[in-house]
Amino acid sequence: MNPESMEYTLRSYSRFPRNWYYPKFRLATSYPVGVLTDALADQIIEFIEMQEHDEEELFDRYTDFSGLTKIRLKVNHMFEIARRRRSAREPVNSAFFANRPVTWSIAKMYEGLMERAMITVRVFEKREAAAEWLGVPLKILCPPSKKK
Repeated sequence: MNPESMEYTLRSYSRFPRNWYYPKFRLATSYPVGVLTDALADQIIEFIEMQEHDEEELFDRYTDFSGLTKIRLKVNHMFEIARRRRSAREPVNSAFFANRPVTWSIAKMYEGLMERAMITVRVFEKREAAAEWLGVPLKILCPPSKKK
């Protein structure tokens, strides 16, 4: 295997089909598609919390909302998620890519709920800006179907 292919080695999980972890970049990525429901949001959080349990080093997070078609996440559930995630005791970054007004609004609400938490949340309209903030190559932030 050449060094270039090793650079982008990732771990995928059958239980979390649209979530990947890049050990080299210490980055967990999520690409939800379809309708964002309470259950889908919980699955993303479960993946992150599994990584937190399994990884010895701190890692950043990236969630790409470009595959979402509808939002059915209950506002109270978003508050519950933020309360749960505010309990994190290590400083990490969490970037959200939101390219439509409704997904941008949901992500910005979560960013506001996470103010002054150990997890620094930022919302981006351009993947390039998210990649720069996270310090990772743009290529690994593209949705799986666009990475080729």
